[in-house]
Amino acid sequence: MTIPSPSGCFDILPIDAKDFWKSSYLWIFIEKILREHATLYGFDEIRTPMFERTELFQRSVGDETDIVSKEMYTFLDRGGRSLSLRPEYTASVIRAFIENKLAQTASTHRFFYIGPMFRYERPQAGRFRQHHQFGVEVIGLAQPELDAEIIEMCYSLYEKLGLKNLTVYVNSLGDKETRVRFRTALVDYLKPYFESLSSESKKRFEVNPLRIFDSKAEADREALKNAPSILEFLSPECKEHFQQVTAILEHLKIPFKVNSNLVRGLDYYTKTVFEITSGDLGAQNTVGAGGRYDGLIKDLGGPDLPSIGFATGIERIIQTLIKSEGKLPERRSPDVYIIPLGIEALYRTFSLVKELRQNGISCLQGMSGKKLKHEMHEASDSRAKFTIVLGENEIKANVCELKEMSTGTTQKVSLNEVLAFLKNAKNTASTGLATKK
Repeated sequence: MTIPSPSGCFDILPIDAKDFWKSSYLWIFIEKILREHATLYGFDEIRTPMFERTELFQRSVGDETDIVSKEMYTFLDRGGRSLSLRPEYTASVIRAFIENKLAQTASTHRFFYIGPMFRYERPQAGRFRQHHQFGVEVIGLAQPELDAEIIEMCYSLYEKLGLKNLTVYVNSLGDKETRVRFRTALVDYLKPYFESLSSESKKRFEVNPLRIFDSKAEADREALKNAPSILEFLSPECKEHFQQVTAILEHLKIPFKVNSNLVRGLDYYTKTVFEITSGDLGAQNTVGAGGRYDGLIKDLGGPDLPSIGFATGIERIIQTLIKSEGKLPERRSPDVYIIPLGIEALYRTFSLVKELRQNGISCLQGMSGKKLKHEMHEASDSRAKFTIVLGENEIKANVCELKEMSTGTTQKVSLNEVLAFLKNAKNTASTGLATKK
């Protein structure tokens, strides 16, 4: 009896997997671009534990959100403490920021992260119980210019990856006073529709009626058709802030739409919120999203500092990238596969392989001890660009024959010049990017 992986999880394999998007060389390619993109914008990487005290997510994300009330993996450790696998990263970043007193080290902080998140939900297309996110958090700046930069950063990342059919949706949730006034107006508006609301929205009506805008139920969407807009309740300061954000987005020619029903699913958001969707995905079409959370650090016991961030699912990026026929990497392959024939050649090959690797040439060495025909099959399966067969005659003559696997052409090269030859071949090679059809 075999033991399968947990439901809603998957393996990332170092081969052309049945599902191409689960290939590790594709993930390495994407993660490299994510890190490079974050560095261009002045971000430094932060890493936190994959589990935290449950109260951290209850206080930050909100007790009544779906994430906390339904989707967290929560357990008691042997000391009776309630711990939860992180369902999102922002709360962990803020906890680390407060605990390590980072506010004392600089006035502005830019963090990025890459890692797995965990949510207990029904596995379906594009949704997994363990999924991976890239995200950024900026702490210490309240200016609307930063909001626009964060949205532009997210959008330009997708452009760099070759994603197409993207739409940016933006909204403002204002400040606490805005939400209090809007909550009253929304409750008054929804009272005549209460009986027609879904059971979930009836619960939200009592606790957090703004989250009814997150509902996918047709009856709820119908009830909200003529609902008041939160933009009508913005304070003058919040209104000016949002106008400046949208003005910069227009200047940058980022195609955006104002969606006053966009509230996001977490309780900590204030002012600017946004989502970026892809027309190449199905019902679950959000690729990335984020917004401001100016009061969260104070609520968690830290200094009162403004903050903003976004997160994007790596699985969503990869699946959208494939459907968009963007640029994808070819599978990594060694520069050369060396086949020794005989014990003397084996020792000479070890020395040669060591020298090549120390100089940045990736090598594989045949070790099966089987016939040459079998070793050549191994070299072909490895996708090596060149093969070298090294035997007694080659060692005596101090020369080897390099075979270019893609063309089948061969060339005699002095063993003293193999390194220079392979370096030159590597430097003149293509970038290794291909369009996946």
